[in-house]
Amino acid sequence: MTTIVRGRREPVPISMEEAVGYSSISCRHDARVEGNLVLKYDRLFCLLDPHGNITPPGACGLGLFQDDTRMLSRYELHAAGGPPVLLSAQIQRMFQAQIDLAVTDTAFGGDPWSASNRVHLRREIVVDDVLTERVTLTSFLSNPIDYWVEIALACDFADIFEVRGWTRRERGEFFAPVVDAHSICYGYRGRDGRFVQCVVVFPDVPDCPPRELTAHGARWTFRLEPHTPVFLQWRVVPTPPRESMLSRRVVPLARLRAPVDAAYAHWASESTRWASNVDEFNLAIDRAVMDLRALYVESDGMPIISAGIPWYSTPFGRDSIITSIESLCLNPQIAVDTLHYLARHQGEREDPYTEEQPGKIMHELRRGEMARAGEIPHVPYYGTVDATPLWLILLHETWRWTGDEGLVRSLLPNAERALEWIDRYGDLDGDGFVEYARTSAKGLVNQGWKDSWDGIPYPDGRLPEPPIALVEVQGYVYDAKRRMAALYDAFGQPERAETLRTQANTLREAIVKRFWLEDAGIFALALDGEKRPLPTVTTNAGHLLWSRVADASQAARLARRFLEPDMFSGWGIRTLSASHAVYNPMSYHDGSVWPHDNAIVALGLSLYEHRDAVLPVFTALADAANGMEYHRLPELFCGMERAHGRRPVLYPVSCSPQAWASGAFFMLLQAVTGLFPDAPARMLHIREPLLPPFLQQLVVHGLRIGQSRVALRFTRRGTRTLVNLLEVEGDRLQVRIELT
Repeated sequence: MTTIVRGRREPVPISMEEAVGYSSISCRHDARVEGNLVLKYDRLFCLLDPHGNITPPGACGLGLFQDDTRMLSRYELHAAGGPPVLLSAQIQRMFQAQIDLAVTDTAFGGDPWSASNRVHLRREIVVDDVLTERVTLTSFLSNPIDYWVEIALACDFADIFEVRGWTRRERGEFFAPVVDAHSICYGYRGRDGRFVQCVVVFPDVPDCPPRELTAHGARWTFRLEPHTPVFLQWRVVPTPPRESMLSRRVVPLARLRAPVDAAYAHWASESTRWASNVDEFNLAIDRAVMDLRALYVESDGMPIISAGIPWYSTPFGRDSIITSIESLCLNPQIAVDTLHYLARHQGEREDPYTEEQPGKIMHELRRGEMARAGEIPHVPYYGTVDATPLWLILLHETWRWTGDEGLVRSLLPNAERALEWIDRYGDLDGDGFVEYARTSAKGLVNQGWKDSWDGIPYPDGRLPEPPIALVEVQGYVYDAKRRMAALYDAFGQPERAETLRTQANTLREAIVKRFWLEDAGIFALALDGEKRPLPTVTTNAGHLLWSRVADASQAARLARRFLEPDMFSGWGIRTLSASHAVYNPMSYHDGSVWPHDNAIVALGLSLYEHRDAVLPVFTALADAANGMEYHRLPELFCGMERAHGRRPVLYPVSCSPQAWASGAFFMLLQAVTGLFPDAPARMLHIREPLLPPFLQQLVVHGLRIGQSRVALRFTRRGTRTLVNLLEVEGDRLQVRIELT
């Protein structure tokens, strides 16, 4: 890789003690995301505090990140007469922020007893391949003043796992910052031998160039005249920098924004448009649409939806798949990209450290120093038990929405390998169920979607010994085999289809026999290593509705159970019953509320025609989004009972935006509108739609079914919802509406 070092041919190594002053590597603080500013484009994202700073230096979660590496660990704007007071902070686009600050006149002769804001600072930040900031200062004093501004900088090049609290025995090699007349360059060589750097470039601003550049930042001094703006600008260029990025030419922010704006506009035009009679709900939907676009990354030259910011801005098997399934009614391109990407990274060999196995779908890919140096197994890591059957479900569901025969034919070999993994590797003890037991000392203890160390408990908090057979995973496998049977029938392999159908039916009978708890009216969370059921009441059981494992009687009992007070918080369904001793509403998986989990349960309830049970869930999540910053559903929130507050209690380190939380609304919309596509047959079924009471009208434009685009209007009249077909563009499509 070409290394560009400004002002010096070779960087000079320094000791760890010397590096601390330049990198801020010793500080660790609260990882809360709420209230911070999130900016992202492709692989580059940053988290800033509401003032636009990364402070205190090394604050956990804050920073400028690329490829799991923190490129800036300190970024603080200081000004004469400060510290500035925050007026407002706005995320105008996911890649653009405007922060308005003020300084009082006290330091410039004003009355300390009646100080008023007299100096205005506007910070405009744009993220594309680099971070560019423009600061505009305007004085509203009556006389000119001598003024100064500083930007304090540091780069720790910390791996994202370090930022999250992982303790490392040793670091790589830091280099003394290289300073010249127009830039500061920070350098680091990781333990894998790769040299990375971050260059802060100060272009030639004619009226106000920086007067001083040091290894710790830049300082401007100038005369600030009344009502005469002064402009400062710089850019932060992460590794690997291109020479064009290091140019001293000032680039107008509008020129930087234009191509990114165009990309977002194209995304919106290609996506289904949902509009209701409720403005706040429309804002939540629009936010989800834009967040899904923002979470795209390019990895190995391929596009893929990443999981979430800040911790999971990376390809993530399960999350990408579930997000794709949720958002097929918005934009099936997410699903197509996910299928191709994960097929390319499908397991080929047995590796206990990474938990790779032939045919297995990956869990998580990391590109930071710790992965490259082998300190963690994420290269990629395959420790997930559910991504493989979910990938098969996604393949069939994408075919139902798109009718893309070429896609299916190209991926059938990958599908067959995934089916082989289920039978050969997934069933660890030959009992017909798919289990997990980690093989990597640095791998996950729990390998379903509730993958925290205590996410699969007995009601009293005891933890089961592996191998563990999760209930929802058995449902996924049943559904995957049933769906693949349909695909093999359609693509001329009836014998293979019949084998899979028989296996699916046998598995369904076994699930009901071993997991159903008649007295509790719910499916057990899992079977432990001794094949004893965990009688823990959780939402995992609700995923069997989506997989259509439950019979009608069981589905009715589940519908009632999930709306009982110990499960339904008023803001959504809790992951675990509040009646259990292990319940903790502030935990990650043992009593919190996850939007994507609620959406899966809701769609399952809809499949069994329990739409009345869907409506409280839909309304609760819509209300939650109304109270959130930017009308954005976070990854999760706490499970406390809804009282009189405007929003749920926030979980401190929830990702926001997060892909399957953003996708949740579209699965909920499918649940209440009763949309069931059959693109291969050029058919759209609309079965028993029922809008929630707060929505009187919902208009859908550009819904893709195969090569057709459909426009529909749903109108709630009393307790009924009516449907009007407004338009069909493209190929002929039959729309069959079923109303009671």
